[in-house]
Order: sequence, then C-alpha cells, then structure tokens
Amino acid sequence: MEAAMEKYRVTLTAQERLGLEQLISTGKAAARRLMHARILLLADTSGRDEADEAIVDAIGCSLRTVSRVRQQFVTCGSDAAIARRLQPARPEKLKIKGNVEQRLVTLACSDPPEGRCHWTLRLLGDELVTLGLVERISRETVRQALKKTTSSRGSWPSGASRRMRMLISSGGWKT
Repeated sequence: MEAAMEKYRVTLTAQERLGLEQLISTGKAAARRLMHARILLLADTSGRDEADEAIVDAIGCSLRTVSRVRQQFVTCGSDAAIARRLQPARPEKLKIKGNVEQRLVTLACSDPPEGRCHWTLRLLGDELVTLGLVERISRETVRQALKKTTSSRGSWPSGASRRMRMLISSGGWKT
C-alpha cells in the first residue's frame, strides 16, 4: 500500500521547527494539534526524517494520518497541517417547512388513495412530488416531518398517523 501512496517530503525551516517545539513543550493545545506537530517534527527531512511506520509507532496514530499531515504541510503550509479542518457546511436537517409541512400533515390525516387502507411514507412522499411541492423527497424526511407534528385527529393521540387499536387476545383475564 505504501508504494502506491505518494510520499510528501517535509522540510521545516528553523523558525517552523522552533514554533512546533514550543507548541509541544507547553502542551497547552488540543491533542490533535500536538500530535500533528510531533508528526511534522519527526517527518522533517532536515532532521532525522523518520519512516512513516516509525512515526506511527512513536506517536500511536495511523499511517494515513501521517501521510495526510505530510501532504497538508507540503501543499498548504504548517498552519493548515496543524490546525483542525472546518467541517463543510451542511444543509438544513429538515427539508420540509411551512406550507409543505402543513400539506403533508393534511395528506397524512386524509383518506388514503383508492385501493390502500392507509398512507405509507413512500405514498406520502410520492404525492408531494406529484403535487409539485418538492422536487424529490426521501421516506426518512417524510417520517421526521410527521414525527415532529403535534396535530391530532379528534380523539386520536397526537401525531399525524393513526394508531390501530390492538385486540386483546387473552380473553377475560383481569388482575
């Protein structure tokens, strides 16, 4: 596997080396920053230039981590190699809002389509697409939207889906 991975050569300047050594000596940083600083110091070609396997044994991280820190240092600099990468922006968790959510609850509380005894999550999602309210939607998104609703259908418990009454099969047992 090592032969397939390109090995980036880390060459630290005296100032970068001093900064990394000071960071490690104080020990007042996040564990990830300290580990990445140690990796860079051990991987420095102007110093010892340890093999990646030796760095893994010395620090207790994965071979991939050593490779990634080397690559980040060579391509982006020492700050990027040590600093934590920000998580990419995530879209909002709930994609159904406002009138689409209201329409979904109305659909779920209405009579199911002909030939069906109740609405399924897939049927509700397909119906929202057919009505042009959404371009596409997953069953999980429909489930989450219905779960958070507090609508009730008369005497039914809260939630958009009806609960079926279970028959008691134990006969006349009473305690």
